[in-house]
Amino acid sequence: MSTSLIVRRDLDFLLHDWLKIESLAAQQRHADLTRESVDAMLDLSEKLAREHFLTHYKRADVEEPRLDADGVHICPEVTQALRQYAEVGLFSAGFSPDLGGSGLPYLLTSASFAYFAAANVATSGYAMLTVANARLIVSFGSSAQIETFARPQIDGRWFGTMCLSEPQAGSSLGDVRTRAEPAGADELGERYRLTGNKMWISGGDQDASENIVHLVLAKVPGADGRLPEGTAGLSLFIVPKILPDGSRNDVGVAGLNHKMGYRGTANCLLNFGEHGGAIGWRVGQPGLGLMQMFQMMNEARIGVGLGAAALGYRGHRLSVTYARERLQGRAIGVRTGAPVPLIEHADVKRMLLAQKAYAEGALALCLYCAKLVDEEGNAGSAELLGLLTPVAKTWPSEYGLAANDIAIQIHGGYGYTRDFDVEQLLRDNRLNPIHEGTTGIQAIDLLGRKILRDSGRGMAELGRRMIDTTARSQGVPEFAPHAAALKRAVTQINDSLAPLRQQVANAAFDNATPFLWAFGHVVVAWLWLEQAVAARSLDVKTTDERTFIDGKLRACRYFFECELPKIDAWLGVVASRTDVASGAPPEIF
Repeated sequence: MSTSLIVRRDLDFLLHDWLKIESLAAQQRHADLTRESVDAMLDLSEKLAREHFLTHYKRADVEEPRLDADGVHICPEVTQALRQYAEVGLFSAGFSPDLGGSGLPYLLTSASFAYFAAANVATSGYAMLTVANARLIVSFGSSAQIETFARPQIDGRWFGTMCLSEPQAGSSLGDVRTRAEPAGADELGERYRLTGNKMWISGGDQDASENIVHLVLAKVPGADGRLPEGTAGLSLFIVPKILPDGSRNDVGVAGLNHKMGYRGTANCLLNFGEHGGAIGWRVGQPGLGLMQMFQMMNEARIGVGLGAAALGYRGHRLSVTYARERLQGRAIGVRTGAPVPLIEHADVKRMLLAQKAYAEGALALCLYCAKLVDEEGNAGSAELLGLLTPVAKTWPSEYGLAANDIAIQIHGGYGYTRDFDVEQLLRDNRLNPIHEGTTGIQAIDLLGRKILRDSGRGMAELGRRMIDTTARSQGVPEFAPHAAALKRAVTQINDSLAPLRQQVANAAFDNATPFLWAFGHVVVAWLWLEQAVAARSLDVKTTDERTFIDGKLRACRYFFECELPKIDAWLGVVASRTDVASGAPPEIF
């Protein structure tokens, strides 16, 4: 069954008609950006994703990575696909020309990546982590570190990882126990010997690249030999699998984690220092490791959200194709005659509309945040990006997954068989609400660091942009109810925050997750109204274009009529200050 990974008209609308990607050409570093160059990048990405990534989607799910005495071995087609990705310059696309890149905006490289995530999220994960790893080294590393460790990743010859979690600590990074003992200095900087264990390391070992660059969070012991407490003691280290002199570093694979999805990605438990200590070089100053790692973490959060959106989107397109082709049942009250396609039934239409609103809304959210990355020098864009990053990670992860769940329902009994891709899409996407910080962690980040403890600039910028959207939509009769509903929802969000600011610090977070659910829905409602306004302004010349616009307007209406009202219940929980969960004694469970 052949369907579009991502309908090209959708991407064209998002990039050109709504986000106005060509406007980035006003920035000196993107002066060569044109409609033609954008379209050429998308053409290349779609072709490569379909011909080299989609083709082994199911095989890599069955032929999982295996570990033997020589290390981890992955499906050969994964290796071949990533070599093609490197050969056409996609690892380097977003880096400046002086680093061997093409200098493309983050918005365009994100749109390109969406094709690969839709085709094969496990294989594309190696590229996402490698690019983010190299970008961190470029941002914080010395010139020697950039040349030695970032440039081979930008070329796509070496791959990269992020090593944060440990078996005993999970997401609680203050409890990291990996030690970094000073071991002198050389031309690459301050050198250390690391000992410890890192868990859940995607791409932790594989046989696809010439080398692997691990970015490792660890603590330098004090004069008394003890590790510092909390996250303030974390420093960041570059620890390659193979050292610059060609010898093997003291990094071992203790085992593979066998996940329900992303099976083509080798996920490892790594031991550092089984034989005296793994050699690593500190990045920047001591104690700044978490701050530095946040750059990679935030890039990965948007990447995870984008991957989740792409998986949900592909599940939606497969559902549309199946619902059009599958003949089953008749209209209510009709007992005779030929069966009709599933897409004729009201409940199937409801499910398809929900999928469309979720998947296309999630894609819009991630690409909007990608453009904020490109605009970080503009007033308010950096603050707004910080505010929306936990939403861009969480909302697509939750609702892309919901779209995949609906895909199985639409396919009926066939949906949960391995003959159709939708069951694998669901398994793959189920990991994303956990990847790069769970929903609960993102909720605390949003409510705490980004709102209650923030200067308010992010919320103020969001408010300004929402007011602009409602002002542009109020004059259109069909949008006036949506504009009023959005204004009311924003007021509800702001009203819910006032008592939280007055609560005891810990109690304010008791219901942070329902707040995130509501906040995310309001943000996506706003972006759907933004898209509707942009779609309404298009010059309609063909029936296909009218159909496309009608689809956007219908999805917007669905979100406002059927999804946005849900925030009443979520914010009701927040306003009630209930401690039904936080106050529950552990022994009752």
